[in-house]
Amino acid sequence: MARPPALKLAEVLAEIRMSPSAFYRLRGRNQAPRMIKLPNGELRCSRADLDAWWEACERDSDSWR
Repeated sequence: MARPPALKLAEVLAEIRMSPSAFYRLRGRNQAPRMIKLPNGELRCSRADLDAWWEACERDSDSWR
């Protein structure tokens, strides 16, 4: 079975509506979705990792209410 394509960083940023600088700040605090660094230096994120991160953000935001 073929693996689903990993999302490019630009696709992740567009989906979560975040600027690159804000994303890298989150990444520096280990709060961003898990990214895979390819040998050419590009970053990719699997759909499952992005969805899990998004769900965790939603759960955490519920505790703030």
